[in-house]
Amino acid sequence: MAFGRGKVILLGEHGVVYGHPALAAGLGVGVHARAVASDVDVIEARPWGVFARVDDDDEPLAKGYAAILEGYPSTRPRLRVEVDVELPGGAGLGCSAALGVAVTGAIDEALGIERSATERGEYSLRWERVFHGNPSGVDNAMAAAGGIALFRKGHPLEPVRARRPLPLVIAHSGESSSTKEVVAMVARQHEKEPARVGEVFEGIASLVRNARLAVEAGDLAALGQLMDMNHALLSALMLSTEQLEALCRAAREAGALGAKLTGAGAGGCMIALAASRAQAEAIRARLATLSPLTLVAEAGGLDEDVMLADAEGRREEGKPE
Repeated sequence: MAFGRGKVILLGEHGVVYGHPALAAGLGVGVHARAVASDVDVIEARPWGVFARVDDDDEPLAKGYAAILEGYPSTRPRLRVEVDVELPGGAGLGCSAALGVAVTGAIDEALGIERSATERGEYSLRWERVFHGNPSGVDNAMAAAGGIALFRKGHPLEPVRARRPLPLVIAHSGESSSTKEVVAMVARQHEKEPARVGEVFEGIASLVRNARLAVEAGDLAALGQLMDMNHALLSALMLSTEQLEALCRAAREAGALGAKLTGAGAGGCMIALAASRAQAEAIRARLATLSPLTLVAEAGGLDEDVMLADAEGRREEGKPE
């Protein structure tokens, strides 16, 4: 059984598409997948009632599966991939990337192919391009590796050691968001006003660098302030909504150290940083009165060891980090 995890962007959305850094964290929930021999290549997503062959022109999951299969030998056996999804789609939690990573991992297991977490994340971009056009790659990288990491497009993940776990509260706005459409909207802004949008991206990049230092120092109060500032800059790009604003405001009133939208924005989810797990539960209870889906998760746990081991393995093999 292969696993692709969900993720949240702590800071750095959208600027990451243009080469700026983002600070991301993997979640303990995501997508499980397994591949078994079959007469035809087919994908089955149980929670959504999808059962589609790769030649199904109308089913997006079939198109994603076909893109993944293109990189495997044509002599391979036909496979049925079964997936169980624990994440909502269009919520900024990396559901699509988790699917791509899990499907790739399941096929690799079935065919006896070994890849590092970094390699699996990179390969599964084939899937993401079907759904998101020009993905930054951060979702795939975190879906495969987990932990907390600094991501820059075209560069391997830089694992970040958290001095203490980050208690996070995640709440869905109830509004669907298309990453592809939102990224395109920001691209139009960038094309029309390159100086203004460029300054916003530079400001976000500065916040990301300081946030990394705060995570490594265990300074949650500073991290929360940086998250608030990042949200303000994203709002300047018209990426927030009334519901996201209401959730962020309610989280801060309930004691959150900081709160912001996460992912593409224009809907989807927000995250709030708490000082403790107990406080996170209290914040979640408050947000549950405004949101159809809430959960508490900690970032900066055991996944870091996996990511750091993978980075060390790449150094030993002489691969660029």
